[in-house]
Amino acid sequence: MSLRRSLLACIVVLMFVGLASSVSTVRPAFADDIQGAGSTFVAPIIEKWSDDYAKISGVKVVYQSVGSGAGIKQIQSGDVDFGATDKPLPPDELEKVGLCQFPIVIGGIVPVVNLPGVESGQIKFSRKLIADIYLGVLTSWDAPEIKAVNPGLQLPAIAISVVHRSDGSGTTYNWVDFLAKASAAWKEKVGVGLSVNWPVGVGGDGNAGVAAAVTATPGAIGYVEYAYAVQNKLSFGQVENAHGLFVSPTPETFQAAASTVDWRDFKDFSVLMTDAGGPDAFPITATTFILMYKSPKDSVRSAATLAFFKWALEDGEVQASDLHYVAIPPRLTKLIKAYWASEIASR
Repeated sequence: MSLRRSLLACIVVLMFVGLASSVSTVRPAFADDIQGAGSTFVAPIIEKWSDDYAKISGVKVVYQSVGSGAGIKQIQSGDVDFGATDKPLPPDELEKVGLCQFPIVIGGIVPVVNLPGVESGQIKFSRKLIADIYLGVLTSWDAPEIKAVNPGLQLPAIAISVVHRSDGSGTTYNWVDFLAKASAAWKEKVGVGLSVNWPVGVGGDGNAGVAAAVTATPGAIGYVEYAYAVQNKLSFGQVENAHGLFVSPTPETFQAAASTVDWRDFKDFSVLMTDAGGPDAFPITATTFILMYKSPKDSVRSAATLAFFKWALEDGEVQASDLHYVAIPPRLTKLIKAYWASEIASR
């Protein structure tokens, strides 16, 4: 190992374990860019964190927003320093390939519509209603079943155009997991996966692709991470939760869902938050998981990656809030740091 690389290794490890006085005093000018790939759900906040972190550390994170399925494949093949997925991998699968995982930020997956005369937050979706729309049972916005859930709302007599993800997607996984819990018909006919055989609709690539398709199509319905709905000024709907109450998607209702999860009960943090929480909880709340190798081939790059996520957990709350995510709470951050110490070698 060269003298420069040896010095860099020492600097990055000091950043991670907290022996340096602050991140801003350490500038590993010779570090290669950290490479990550996966979830489009988390792309806006990772890109923002990367920009801000580069200004204070000199280290840049290059993130490919290619979907959870592709992110899983890229970390498994060793092409990136970390993968990102909104679908947690089960502990036995992680063990088989030598990976660990931890949550990094919390958000919500929301139904978005393009309906003339219907403003954001006005339309309500019962659990059965969403499933029946995505099953192709309901085909027009003025269907009696939709009107019954939305008395007094002027719904246009236009066809429903269903939009879904075309790529392997953790956003899809959480969405269809909710549909499977809401509808026995969905569970039996379609099921749950990163990709499914959609009964109806057209596909969009990534959250951005779904947002664009909904924006361009009157009568469309799709599902995206909440930040994409806000950024693209899409109208989103309230969703009936497990308590039979219609809840609007907000950081507060995402937090209400997340706050009821005891992460200590789940090995490798492997839990979905669909239908979690009490009466105030949004029912399609999700988190993005970071995938890394327990025994990395390059300990310097692994330590640099962990230093970035340590900074994000400790100092990235404002950016997360600005982009309509919910930051990981301090108690969970403490568990994540302990997990790093026990699971990842050569930190």
